[in-house]
Amino acid sequence: MKKLSLALAGFTVGASALAQSSITVFGVMDVSVSRYSTRSEPVGAPTQKQHQWALSSGAYSGSRLGFRGTEDLGGGLAAGFWLELGLNGDSGGGAEANGTMSFSRRSTVSLSGGFGELRLGRDYVPTYLSDTLFDPFGGVGVGISTNASLGNARAGTLLGGAVPASATNLVLNRNYVRASNSIGYFLPPNLGGFYGQGMYGLNEQTKYTPATATPADTAFGGAQKSRAGGYVGGRIGYARGDWNVALAYGESTVDDQFHAGNTLVQKTGNLAASYKIGETMLFGEYSNLRVRQQAEHPATVAPAAAIDAKFESYLLGVTVPLGAGQIRAAYSRTQGTIGTGPVFLREVAHLKAEKIALGYVHHLSKRTALYTTVAYVKNRDGMSFATGGAPGYVASASRKAAAGRTDTGLGYEFGIRHAF
Repeated sequence: MKKLSLALAGFTVGASALAQSSITVFGVMDVSVSRYSTRSEPVGAPTQKQHQWALSSGAYSGSRLGFRGTEDLGGGLAAGFWLELGLNGDSGGGAEANGTMSFSRRSTVSLSGGFGELRLGRDYVPTYLSDTLFDPFGGVGVGISTNASLGNARAGTLLGGAVPASATNLVLNRNYVRASNSIGYFLPPNLGGFYGQGMYGLNEQTKYTPATATPADTAFGGAQKSRAGGYVGGRIGYARGDWNVALAYGESTVDDQFHAGNTLVQKTGNLAASYKIGETMLFGEYSNLRVRQQAEHPATVAPAAAIDAKFESYLLGVTVPLGAGQIRAAYSRTQGTIGTGPVFLREVAHLKAEKIALGYVHHLSKRTALYTTVAYVKNRDGMSFATGGAPGYVASASRKAAAGRTDTGLGYEFGIRHAF
């Protein structure tokens, strides 16, 4: 990293003072040669296989470029900023879906002191931090856990044809990793090992009075949404000695048809822990996710179309030092149901996925590392998790009725990561 120290002249009434600021330019370039494959066994059709070779970016640590800085304000106060954009190391473009570069990884301004830290802007949500900090693979690459795959999933991709027509609005949670327009507070670090944070994300949507005047809008994220995009969550933890334990909970307004009387809310809670034995680190996490349609004003939505999706995820992982490197291994499992009906008792899809990942990281220096990972995922009864890339599974209308059906995916990668 390149650190620039700047002396800035600060002016006060009747006097001038010298305020010290520091600005750091930092980044990561991470590129790997990857292979992804899937195997589908549609009911009443021949087995089909797909595979893809790719030069991938961010399989060990997300490629990025960032700028951060602080200013000592005196009296124990400090101001800070953080701007970080995602990069595709394989193509040189931005990590946004349209290939553009923006500071969407993090864009915050903060004020900190003995009271803790107040942070405004786009930042990581509390529930995601446990998903990535207590995962040996950090939620990236072919080793990404089934829990993280679930958080990033859109219904059609996740279930591969098993979604009933009434569940087509079970859409991607845009706040799974980060939330824009957020107000965050972090506890001070001198609490004897306790730490915590809270976050509230504004949806910045237009509200209508009366509520029934809210216009119809079927485009996800459209300007006429009334609730979509909001987030509220928190995290509390304790880290001391060899132990680190964290409990987090968050609610995200995934989508809404407020004019029709309903809002789709995703609720996520997780409990994670790590324990250090010498240089070996053990990890574990339990996560519970629920997406449910909620009536906002006198509902006009047909009861049969109401959605209730429930999933549980588990992760066990370990990192073990080996010479100049480290072995990483993890097992993750996700299972759940999607139900419909006025009392949410009729299950239309029961889904399972298991994944095992094994990897090795060889440190050439403090900033440069070579790595390799292999992962295998097994889907049952209609779940459609893959290990990455473009290959998917063959969709079939009979998937949701095919109890015991199995689809599998295999992925491996060899890469180099350099931090600066």
